[in-house]
Amino acid sequence: MLFTRLLRQVPSLCAVCRGWGSQAICTQCVERFASPVPRCERCALEVPEGVRLCGACLVDPPAFDGALAGVDYAHPWSALITQFKFHAMLDLGEALSSLLQSAQERAALPLPQLLLPVPLSAQRLRERGFNQAWELTRRLARALHVEADARLLLRVKDTPHQLALPPEQRAANVRGVFAVEPLRRAELSGRSVAVIDDVLTTGATFAEIARVLKQAGASRVEAWALARTPRPGLG
Repeated sequence: MLFTRLLRQVPSLCAVCRGWGSQAICTQCVERFASPVPRCERCALEVPEGVRLCGACLVDPPAFDGALAGVDYAHPWSALITQFKFHAMLDLGEALSSLLQSAQERAALPLPQLLLPVPLSAQRLRERGFNQAWELTRRLARALHVEADARLLLRVKDTPHQLALPPEQRAANVRGVFAVEPLRRAELSGRSVAVIDDVLTTGATFAEIARVLKQAGASRVEAWALARTPRPGLG
């Protein structure tokens, strides 16, 4: 703990403006590029002020019970997420996870009882060396004082990356991909869960995971993403 406090006092070069600050993304850039916006409580798309649910969620709500997003998937966050995810810039983890923490605090909703990262396949984990969703999850769990687990939810199939597929094919791509550790299903009974990932686009991955977790006994499943892809035509 002392080492962590001392480390935070060391000046850091901002990954956005390249100026010096106290963390990997300076306060000024967070204020400039991560201004809070009203979002649909169910899917995290931006909505007009005072609106709780977007029209799509009123007509056809997703399988998960709620959603949070720290920022829109746009400049500069899209580039930073790429660096974090594909170029192992893990020093961005603390600053990025704090964006999602701020979104949760603004929502003023009850905390879930358990945080779970979207799991990678064993092959992709070996290739990358880390799971970016777990890097966000473990930092959030520490900041929010919530239990987290990297091994309860499993990815049992390796599939093409969702970004490589058109939106209409993404639900089929993740069907049957996830499972709960068979000997630990009872740990989900009656519990509220937030599933963490870096980006929420169509929601297909989160929806499939929500279905699996609820079948195992979870009472509520929320989708938490660092960034939300904006509605087409809005960003």
